[in-house]
Amino acid sequence: MREGRGLTFYILTAVFALYVLFLYGPTITILILSFQGPDGGLTFPMNGVSLHWFHELFYGDTVSGIGDAFFRSLGLGLLVAFLTVVISVMAGLAFRRRFFGSNFLFYTAIASLILPSIIVSLGIALEFKIVDDTIKAIGDTYEIEWIQDNYQTVVGIFTSGLGAHLTWTLPFGLLIMFAVFNRFNPSYEEAARDLGATPWQTFWNVVLPIIAPSLVGVALFGFTLSWDEIARTSQAIGAENTLPLQLEGMTTTVTTPVIYALGTLTTAISMAVILGAITILLLVQRHRARHGSDAGNGMV
Repeated sequence: MREGRGLTFYILTAVFALYVLFLYGPTITILILSFQGPDGGLTFPMNGVSLHWFHELFYGDTVSGIGDAFFRSLGLGLLVAFLTVVISVMAGLAFRRRFFGSNFLFYTAIASLILPSIIVSLGIALEFKIVDDTIKAIGDTYEIEWIQDNYQTVVGIFTSGLGAHLTWTLPFGLLIMFAVFNRFNPSYEEAARDLGATPWQTFWNVVLPIIAPSLVGVALFGFTLSWDEIARTSQAIGAENTLPLQLEGMTTTVTTPVIYALGTLTTAISMAVILGAITILLLVQRHRARHGSDAGNGMV
């Protein structure tokens, strides 16, 4: 006989349903309201259904600087993802062997996860201000005309902004790669060396294909964390806004559903990146499975 479900099951189901609604309700609401008609407002009920506010987002005069902010954030996110993967892999390889100060270096690398984001942003801005003051002082001391006439600041999206984002993404990438290499079987590398492979050939043909799915995850972490970052960007970005900062500024000046259209667009891009990463991961796994079966058939 099948045992009936008790009251606890239904209570926990209701709690979970409320949690899901709380988690995804705002995003669904913004998605729906972004398709308001031309006379629609910021709240329900909807006044028609159209793509009017998406058109206004790109071609209207309601907002400005969205396109530039979008491409700045996209370029920064891709660069952060690439650097996060490269640095995390190198760190993971380095930490496979014990060395002096490894524990201190590890805890230093992940310490930014527990530091307040705004403090990190202010600290980075202060560091780059010191660099600015030093360069200007050198220009004045040695009367370097180019510095005196043209130098402004080294603070910018791909300098201090990039550093601020890496303080957020690198700890996640490092932790993932440490976990991957802790479970990595070194016998694969030993077999490759026995067959005469150089260290670079061993890494490229043996290690990299095995850890490739994890690299996709690290890249996904890097891009999505950078794409949505506000706090660490706010003080360290310079004069040009990223898309999240532009969106934050619009919340106080824009009173039409065009802001919902922007929210829907940014969410769609995040979802596209996630789906793309999952697709790449599946292709890598299929490629590995096919080559594994081919190797097995060759041995037979």
